[in-house]
Amino acid sequence: MGKKEFPEGFKWGVATASYQIEGSPLADGAGPSIWHRFSHTPGTTHDGDTGDIACDHYNRYKDDVTLMKFLGVKAYRFSISWSRIFPKGKGRINERGMDFYNRLVDELLNANITPFITLYHWDLPAALQDVGGWNNRDIAEWYADYADYVFQRLGDRVKNWITLNEPWVMAFVGHMFGEHAPGMRDAYAAFSVVHNELRAHSKAVRAFREENLGGEIGITLSNHSLTPASQNEADITAATIAHEYVNYPLFLNPIFKGSYPEHLLSIARDYMPRGYEMDMDEIKRSIDFVGINYYSGSLVRAEPSAPFGIKEVGRGLEKSEMGWEVYPEGLYDILKGVQDSYEPKGIFITENGAAFKDVVENGEVHDSKRTEYLKAHFAQAHRAIQDGVKLKGYFVWSLMDNFEWAYGYSKRFGIVYIDYKTQKRIVKDSAKWYSRVIANNALD
Repeated sequence: MGKKEFPEGFKWGVATASYQIEGSPLADGAGPSIWHRFSHTPGTTHDGDTGDIACDHYNRYKDDVTLMKFLGVKAYRFSISWSRIFPKGKGRINERGMDFYNRLVDELLNANITPFITLYHWDLPAALQDVGGWNNRDIAEWYADYADYVFQRLGDRVKNWITLNEPWVMAFVGHMFGEHAPGMRDAYAAFSVVHNELRAHSKAVRAFREENLGGEIGITLSNHSLTPASQNEADITAATIAHEYVNYPLFLNPIFKGSYPEHLLSIARDYMPRGYEMDMDEIKRSIDFVGINYYSGSLVRAEPSAPFGIKEVGRGLEKSEMGWEVYPEGLYDILKGVQDSYEPKGIFITENGAAFKDVVENGEVHDSKRTEYLKAHFAQAHRAIQDGVKLKGYFVWSLMDNFEWAYGYSKRFGIVYIDYKTQKRIVKDSAKWYSRVIANNALD
């Protein structure tokens, strides 16, 4: 097979999110977020787990940056907790919250690690949820004001920005299925949230351009490879609708083309907010890169009794601890689809990884399945680059085991093991392997 070399300057990184690792959610004047509130509501998370301590990164960030430097990581994607900086979501600024991110950025730069900041990774200030949250049109302005403030404070040192992480999950898992904060079950609200997310994203991009700080800004989208279960017309149509609904077209079509995907609109138009068409010109705004999160794939078949007439079925492949099939080829399909459909200036894989059952043996974690998972996906990323995809970097999810949302601490995605009782960090075999890939900028 030989060596698969990646382009010079390729950004090999790791990714995390604020509520999943920081702990200390109300420390130093921070306000509560919707995830703080949701995880403290009985019955919402595995074993009633919360992010109160998580990986204690808020207090141990220096050690964690040292760990990244030891692994040779080139870039670190992390998110900012909006309510640490604006406890009420707007208005009064909490300097102590801002100070944490200032110190973290400086620590990363001193370690020669490039910071990639995600401005929003699901932890809306609870005070804004009380006035409608993402379902309130005014949120586009509140979010843009918050984003602009962070640009002003960190933009002299941070040159890589992501507006929103996985807005689909936020909209549908949080507002239609009720499994994530804020725990709503309202399809109309979910589509209204999608639209307001796009408006907020666009306003933040405009604010970033107006600050004229240099650097790049994009958005990160969740993706699940969806292939027709057969070549009959009904299954092909079902897979097309599912792809437009679940994957990048729902957000990239408006951003790049100024319209929602047509097949999806044919079944979802009634759920869209009234007068949404008036906003499409503003939403269509140039971005510098697209962030792609990818974990798994499924086959799709037409099923009239299922929601939207779509049913996902498995291929009988190996599954991760999340019950997700391991399908590396799907990553190639998603990357190629984005490149061919929208021709973005650049693409980053902003999340890819897997949860497996990890066991500590004599102070070590031998997670060969995770290493094999990453190896197979890196190979597909390399294949995509060979075929013309402008892929500029790859962020493994995650640097360390963490609070996995509604799954609490029952699932481990990290390449570093966290002993939650002692907060001890153990570098897993997958991290040692990844460290070698980074050092060689190549896959053996």
